[in-house]
Amino acid sequence: MYQKKRLYLLASGLLGLALMSLEVGAQEGLTLERAVSLAYERNPEFSAARAEIGIASGLRRQAGAIPNPELGFEVEDTQSDRQTRSITITQPIELGGKRGARIGVADANRSMVDADLDFRRQGLRADVIQAFFAALRAQEGMQLAEASLSLAERAAKVADAQVDAGKVSPVEATRADMQLATVQLDLRRARQEWDNARQMLARLLGTDAPEFGSLLGSFEHLPDVPSESALLARVRESADMRRALRQVALSEAELGLQRSQRYPDISVSIGSQYDEIERERVNLVGLSVPLPLFDRNQGNVLAAARRAEQARDLRNAAELRVRAEIQQALRDWRTARADVEEIRNRILPAGQRTVEAATRGFSLGRFAFLDVLDAQRALIDARTRYLQSLQAVVDAWARIERLYGPTTTFE
Repeated sequence: MYQKKRLYLLASGLLGLALMSLEVGAQEGLTLERAVSLAYERNPEFSAARAEIGIASGLRRQAGAIPNPELGFEVEDTQSDRQTRSITITQPIELGGKRGARIGVADANRSMVDADLDFRRQGLRADVIQAFFAALRAQEGMQLAEASLSLAERAAKVADAQVDAGKVSPVEATRADMQLATVQLDLRRARQEWDNARQMLARLLGTDAPEFGSLLGSFEHLPDVPSESALLARVRESADMRRALRQVALSEAELGLQRSQRYPDISVSIGSQYDEIERERVNLVGLSVPLPLFDRNQGNVLAAARRAEQARDLRNAAELRVRAEIQQALRDWRTARADVEEIRNRILPAGQRTVEAATRGFSLGRFAFLDVLDAQRALIDARTRYLQSLQAVVDAWARIERLYGPTTTFE
C-alpha cells in the first residue's frame, strides 16, 4: 500500500513537471523568423489562398478533357411489327484549336494563382513584421515607462524630503505627486498597448490568444535595405508587377479562347437502323455542322480584346505605382532611420543626464522642482519621439518587403 502511494505521488509529480514545462514552452520568447513561419503555417486566410492552387490544378485538368460521345436510340412507329429502330453514337469534334486555347487559359490562370499566392505571402510577411515590431515597440515603450516611473518616484521622494526639511514649499511636493500620477497613467497605457499589440500579432499567427511571452528582438540594429537604383532595376520582380504581367498573359489567353469559339464544331455519328417490315439492317453515318450565319462570337471576342488592352494599361499603371511607392518608402526609411540614430545617440543620453543633474541639484537646493519637471517631460517626449521614429522605420521597411519580399536584413 505504501509502495503504491509512493508511485502515485511520483507519477503526480512527473505529470506536474510536464504540465509546467508545456506552460513554459507555450510562453517562451518569440523571434521574428519564428513568427513568420507560424503565420505561414496557421494563418487561415493564407491557408485559404493556398487552396487556390488545387482549384487551378482541377481547372487545368478539366480544360484538357475531350468532349464525351453521345449515345442515341430512336424508334419509329409504336406498333412492334412495323417499327424502325435506330441506334447511333455521336462524337463532337472541336475545331479551331478550342481545346488548346482552353488549356492555355488554364495554364495562364495557374500562373496567375501562383503570382497571387506570392503576393499574399509577401503581404502576410509584411503584416507580421509590422505587428511584431509594433509589439516590440510596445514592449520597449513599457520598459521606458517603467524607467520614467522610477525617475518620478525618486523625484517625489526628494521633494517630500525637501518639504519635511522646510527647504521648499509643499507646493513642490504636490507637483511631484502630480507628475508621478501622470507617469503612472502613461505606464498603464503602455501596458495596455503591449497587450493589444500581442493580441494583434497572435491573430496573424492564427490564434485567438498570445501563445508567447516576451519578444526576442532588438532595435539596436536597424534593417539594411538595397539601394534605390538596385530596387528600381528590379521593378518587374515586385509582387504587383508579377501579378500585372500574369494578368496580361491571362487576358491574352482568354482572347485566344474567344477567337477559337468563332469556328463551329462538327459532330460525327455512326449507327445502325433495323426495319421490322423489310427485315433488314442498314448502317448510318452522319455529319452535322452549325452554320455561323448570325452568331460568330464577335461580341465576346471584342470584349476579350478590350480586357487585354485594359490589362496592359493596368500593367503600365502598376509599374508607375511601384516605382513611386519604392521611392517614397526609401525616403521615409532614410528620414526615420536618421531620426532614430539622432535620438538614440544624442537626445536620449543628454535628456537622461539632464534629469539626473536636475534631480541632484534640487536635492541640494540649487534648482527649483519646476526644473526637474521640465527635464522629466523633455525626456519623456524624447522617448515618445524615439518610439514613433522606430515605428516609422519598420513601416517603411515593411512596405519594401510587401513589394519585393525578403530583400532586407534585420539582425
